[in-house]
Amino acid sequence: MYKICFYVPESHLEIVKMALFNAGAGRQGLYEHCCWQSKGEGQFRPMIGSNPFIGDAGELEVVSEYKVEMVCMRKFTKDAVEALKQAHPYEEPAFDVSEIISV
Repeated sequence: MYKICFYVPESHLEIVKMALFNAGAGRQGLYEHCCWQSKGEGQFRPMIGSNPFIGDAGELEVVSEYKVEMVCMRKFTKDAVEALKQAHPYEEPAFDVSEIISV
């Protein structure tokens, strides 16, 4: 089992979550569409040559975003990450994938 974590602006929260759910992520036993989300602020400064969804090159941007975490079976992980990249509005979405070790 793996855990996928990503940050997404509020405007695209449900779109990106549904893309991952449709790719097989967020399933725990006999439950689906499972995730944890928390609201916070992210910041970034797009560099020259970037194509930011929000903000302008060279300007620091602070954005209301959600951190979303969901489990994902190994066999769906690659498709879920691809779905995340396709549905996310950012040119370079921030995400990580971690293996969950059962004890």
